[in-house]
Amino acid sequence: MHAYQAEWKCLSIAHMTNPWLQWWTDPADLLHQTTFPRLLLASFLGALIGVERQWRQRAAGLRTNTLVCVGAAAFVDLGLTIAPATTQVIAYVVSGVGFLGAGAIMKEGGSVRGLNTAATLWCSAAVGACAGAGEMLDAVFVTALLLAINSLLRPLARYIDQRSLATLEAHTLYRLRLTCAKSDLEEAEVHLTHGIQARSLTLRKMHTEDAEDGERSIVQAVIESKTRDVAVMNALTDELRTFPWTESVDWIETEGEAE
Repeated sequence: MHAYQAEWKCLSIAHMTNPWLQWWTDPADLLHQTTFPRLLLASFLGALIGVERQWRQRAAGLRTNTLVCVGAAAFVDLGLTIAPATTQVIAYVVSGVGFLGAGAIMKEGGSVRGLNTAATLWCSAAVGACAGAGEMLDAVFVTALLLAINSLLRPLARYIDQRSLATLEAHTLYRLRLTCAKSDLEEAEVHLTHGIQARSLTLRKMHTEDAEDGERSIVQAVIESKTRDVAVMNALTDELRTFPWTESVDWIETEGEAE
């Protein structure tokens, strides 16, 4: 009995001198930890952002945005737990996500792609940082703004693109999307370019990006035609489908170049 009382006294003294032991020894406090609702909210908001990007078939989709949001929330929450009076961890999160976003920006010739994807990842980290700091309403508000910018401003961007292409009054733009294995990417680009030239079409822009599984590549091309000719585009896609490396290919008529 005396040994048990001495052991309990030692645990009590350690509990008072080391607040970290409270996490393990007090189940009631564990249930009331602020970390869990913050991370759950970050997961939910990051998933909302990712769903919109996944729906539009962007390189950084559902999982990427969710992971960025949760990671930022976890780092900020940990930093505020260890050193409540400092904001250094937030600065590190901002710079770290900046490097991550830089990897999504690619320059191809005179065009740059991936800027919107990188900016969305940066804003996802901001949502996670707000949630990790306990600013729940701020996190929800930033998420709403981000979804509105990526969705509601899209028609305005297309309108501006349409106005900027006013000189191409009689011309029609098509966007073609082809999916193939990464090992067959070079061959796919060659046959796609040849098929466009053989039909007297003009390749306005072509870029490739890795699919989310990392094993396939997505080729997107903006094609210009002097007339609106659906049969020509159907013939082009039918020809591409005959190759064994083609997993999927489709096209749509577009009012401007992809962002």
